[in-house]
Amino acid sequence: MTPNSVWKRVHLVAPHRICGLLAPLVIYGSHPLTLKRADGIVLDKPGKSSYDSASSFRVIVLLQTFSKILERIMNSRLSCLARVTGLINPHQCGSLAGLSASDTTTTLTHEVKTLQIAGRKVSTLFLDIKGGFDKVNPATLCGTLKAKGVNPYLVSWTKSFLSGRTCRILYQRSPKVFAPVSVGTPHGSPISPLLFVIYVSSLHCSIPRGLFLSYIDDFGLTASSTCYRRKIQILQKQYAGLKAKGAQRGVSFPIPKTELIHWRTNRDRGPNSSAPIHLDGLVFIPKKEVRWLGYLFTPSLSTTPHFVKRLAKAQAAFVAVKGSPLRGWAFPPSSAIGWPPPSSSPSSGTARTPSHPQPT
Repeated sequence: MTPNSVWKRVHLVAPHRICGLLAPLVIYGSHPLTLKRADGIVLDKPGKSSYDSASSFRVIVLLQTFSKILERIMNSRLSCLARVTGLINPHQCGSLAGLSASDTTTTLTHEVKTLQIAGRKVSTLFLDIKGGFDKVNPATLCGTLKAKGVNPYLVSWTKSFLSGRTCRILYQRSPKVFAPVSVGTPHGSPISPLLFVIYVSSLHCSIPRGLFLSYIDDFGLTASSTCYRRKIQILQKQYAGLKAKGAQRGVSFPIPKTELIHWRTNRDRGPNSSAPIHLDGLVFIPKKEVRWLGYLFTPSLSTTPHFVKRLAKAQAAFVAVKGSPLRGWAFPPSSAIGWPPPSSSPSSGTARTPSHPQPT
């Protein structure tokens, strides 16, 4: 596999060479078979109670570096059309500039507080799509792109990119034999998040006096009412509709990752509501803390618990590094980074540093 640094140097020496190689592939909407061969690295998912099941691991695909250049070009072009042609829902975040995880959590917080100001009881049901990227059906995705009027060369390239892929799993004593991959979009590809967001955009729907928000494969259903019972009924109805739409796309929502939280304000003096929600014959008790997109939510929407825990982790890391006898070993020697500069000759005495210049 050619390192990315090689292509950077090629671009510096001959700026038009790479463009000339990629132009025919873009024009005719084709992704060569040589760029569809990839290596898969098996990584364990953090926080699992047991690693006896294959679902506790994730396969990260190491794609060809030259292929990623083409994928970024197509991702840039498809991103420009995503909002204009309605490929994504306005409440979908991730995969596009300006729609980060922090934007998603800020939007949720703002919407909850807005509903609370109106005197309504608010709750959110957090869901996660199981094996999201692996569920993308190329034919269904290309049909969605055609229906939205996307340029034929982009549709053709997407179909070519997702079909005819092969991968070999690398581990100790692995056979290192390429096997065909018939479904899904590869993990590690620059364009995979956008293709997945487009694929599940039809799952979104409007919630009266609520919010249907998602970040790639993480979903949040927010409902409000004057009483908790009615609010739970709204969430159950929205979940049933989401589950039905997901079945049509071949995606499902695993029960272990489903969480419920009842929001409250500082004016609420009574105890926290413990009203559960029944989904698929199971009972979900509201949580006192929910971690979503790396942010710790509490019923009062206080930021203190989140930043207290983050600060504690940072302090623990600092203490560990400070007390480690190996600190500093990870940094390359000064000769490897070109220091001192040529103007500071070692023979002239102590090398000068930018932070402590010698007087003239």
